[in-house]
Amino acid sequence: MDIRQLTPRYYVAPQISPDQMTALKEAGITRILCNRPDDEVPPAYGAGQMQAAAETAGLEFALQPLTHATMNEEVIAHNRSIGADCDGVTLAYCASGTRSCIAWALGQAGLQSADDILAAARAAGYDLDNMRPYLEQHAP
Repeated sequence: MDIRQLTPRYYVAPQISPDQMTALKEAGITRILCNRPDDEVPPAYGAGQMQAAAETAGLEFALQPLTHATMNEEVIAHNRSIGADCDGVTLAYCASGTRSCIAWALGQAGLQSADDILAAARAAGYDLDNMRPYLEQHAP
């Protein structure tokens, strides 16, 4: 599994599989946040199957499909409210983890400095430097 830490309570990852849910629970994850639209994955990786596997493993499951076109303020706020703002440890996933990381970064704008957001993304292997102007404009 390729799990990348952004904060002590928020991780992102490329596509995970239903058979990894028990290992994710054992690794300390408490919530799975699916950011991948069903039309991008085969049926075995659809949100319904992923939710069933997560709940069988004792994990919470939240769904917020993201595309670059749908990442508006309302969707980002909702994504934050069902992920980063929750108690426990969230793992958000999409195809490569990039959309989940971008959504997290946008959700942190106004809460953290641009430098802190970009450093967390960089440490996780995501280069979001092109977002610096937006993050600085919305810095606390």
